[in-house]
Amino acid sequence: MSQAKDSSKIAFVIGASSVGTLIEWYDFYIFGMLATIISQQFFPADAGTAALLSTLAIFAAGFIVRPFGALVFGRLGDLIGRKYTFLLTLLIMGGSTFAIGLVPGYATIGWAAPIIVLVLRLLQGLALGGEYGGAATYVAEHAPADRRGFWTSWIQTTATLGLFLALGIIILIRSNQGVEKFSAEWGGWRYPFWISLLLVIVSILIRMKMSESPMFSKLKAEGKTSVNPLKESFGHKANFKMVLLALFGAVMGQGVIWYTGQFYAQSFIETVCKVDFIQSRNLMLWAILFATPFFVIFGYLSDRIGRKWIMMAGMLAGILTYRPIYQHFLDVTSVNNRVEKIDLANTVTAPLMASIDHKDNTKLYIIHHYDTAYTDGAHFRYTKTDTLHIAAAYAGGDAGAISFTQVNKLDSAKTDTIIAKVKAPTGTILDETKSANIVVISKSVKPSVVIEKTLDNATYWNLIWLVFVQILYVTMVYGPIAAFLVEMFPTKIRYTSMSLPYHIGNGVFGGLVPFLGTLIVEFTKNADNPAGDPLAGLWYPIGVASICLFIGVVYLTNKVDKNVMD
Repeated sequence: MSQAKDSSKIAFVIGASSVGTLIEWYDFYIFGMLATIISQQFFPADAGTAALLSTLAIFAAGFIVRPFGALVFGRLGDLIGRKYTFLLTLLIMGGSTFAIGLVPGYATIGWAAPIIVLVLRLLQGLALGGEYGGAATYVAEHAPADRRGFWTSWIQTTATLGLFLALGIIILIRSNQGVEKFSAEWGGWRYPFWISLLLVIVSILIRMKMSESPMFSKLKAEGKTSVNPLKESFGHKANFKMVLLALFGAVMGQGVIWYTGQFYAQSFIETVCKVDFIQSRNLMLWAILFATPFFVIFGYLSDRIGRKWIMMAGMLAGILTYRPIYQHFLDVTSVNNRVEKIDLANTVTAPLMASIDHKDNTKLYIIHHYDTAYTDGAHFRYTKTDTLHIAAAYAGGDAGAISFTQVNKLDSAKTDTIIAKVKAPTGTILDETKSANIVVISKSVKPSVVIEKTLDNATYWNLIWLVFVQILYVTMVYGPIAAFLVEMFPTKIRYTSMSLPYHIGNGVFGGLVPFLGTLIVEFTKNADNPAGDPLAGLWYPIGVASICLFIGVVYLTNKVDKNVMD
C-alpha cells in the first residue's frame, strides 16, 4: 500500500513538474520556429539575410541571459524553496511570451518593434534560467536513490516535447490559414504566442497543489539552508571546481549536441536544402516522436551503468557523423542529383506578375512562378524575380498589365514583348483589359531565385531517419544529465550550483549554434563562391563537443552517487 502511495506521489511530482517545464520550453522555442516570419515582421522588408541574422541574434539573446536567470532564481530556490521559485518563473515566461504576440510589426511602429521583442525575449531567457534547475532538483529530491536517472529523464523529455508541441501548433494553424494569411502582420503566426497564456494558467493551477521538496523542507526545519547560496556555490574552491567540471566536461558538449540535432537540423533543411515549410516541420515531428522514448531509456540505463559513458558516446557520435549526415542532406535534396524524369503533365508555369516597389515606383519586380513536377512525386517550385528600373515613375493607374521589350536571348537582332499582370495594392481595382507600356532603363543582371522543394516519399523518410539519428544522440547526452548534475552538488546550494553550468552550457554554447553556424557560413561566401560552404557552420558544434569529450573522458567519474542529502 505504501509502495503504491509512493509511486502515485512521484508520478504526480513528475507530471506537475513536467507540464510546467514543457510549457516553458514551448514558449521559448516558438520564437525560433517562426524566426523566418518574425524577421519579416519586425525588421525592414528589404533587410534580407541581415533581418534573419538579427532575428537569430534576438533568439540567441534569450539563451545568453539564461545563466543570469540561473543565478537570480537559483539563489531564490535555495533560500525560499523549489516550489514557489518555479511558479514565479512560469508566470514571467508566460506573460512575456503572450506579450510578444501583441507587439505591432516594423511597418506599424518601426524600430520600436524589434527593441520591444528583444526585451521580452530577455525576460523569457531569465525565466527559463530559473525553471529547469528547479524542476530537475525538485524531481531528483523526490526520487528513490536507485531510480534517480529514470525519474529525472522524464523532465528531460520536456525540452523536446515542448519543441514538438510548438511545431505541431504552428503546422496546424498554418495549414488552416494558408501562407499569406499566416504570415501577415496580425496573422496566424501570432496565435502560438497567445495560446501560451492558456497553457500557463493550467500549469499554475496544477503546480499550486504541489508540496515543497522533502529534502529542502528537512534542511529548512533543521535551520541548515544556505545563507548565501551564490557565495557558497562559487566562492568555495571545491564547489566552484565542480561547477567548472560540470560545464566543460558535460553540459557544454550536451548543449551543442542538443541544438545541432534539433534546431540546426530544422534550420538547415529549410533554409539551405530549401525543403518547404510544412514538410520540413513534419519531418522534425516524426523524428522527435520516434526518438523521445530514448530519453527515458538512457535515463534508466544511467542508473544501471553510470551517466558518464552514455553522455560521452553521444558526443562522440555527433563529432564523427555530423558532416556526413549534413552532406547527405545536400546531396539528396539537390536538383542536380535528380535522375527522375520531369512529369510534364503536372508541371505548371504561372503567368508573369509585376509588383511595384512600395518605396520607389521607378522600380518594378517581375515575378515568375513555376512548379517542376517529377515522376516520383517530388515538386520543386521556383520563384524567379527580375528587378526592372524604368524611365519614369509607374503611372499605370488602373491598368491590369504592363508591357515592355527586351532583347531576344537567342538572337540579339530581335526583341521580345513581355506582358506581365500587375499585382495591385490592397483595395485597388484594376482594369484587366488595359495594359500600360513602360520603358526599361536596366534589368537585374542576376535575378533572385527562391526554391521550395516538396520531396518524394523515399527522400522524405530518409531525412526523417537522419534527423532521428541526431535526436538519438541528444537523448544520450541529455537523458542522464539531470541526475548527473543533481549528484554533483549538496542540497542546500544545489539549485544555484547546477543551474549555472546547465544554462551556460545550453544557453550560451548550445543556444548560439543556429546563429554562429549561420554566421560562419556567411563568412565563407565570396565572389567565386557566392553560396559559401554550407557545412562550415558545423565546425562550431563539432569543436565544442570535441573539447568537452576530452575533458569529460579524462576528469569525470562514472560513479552514481546514491546519497544526495550531503
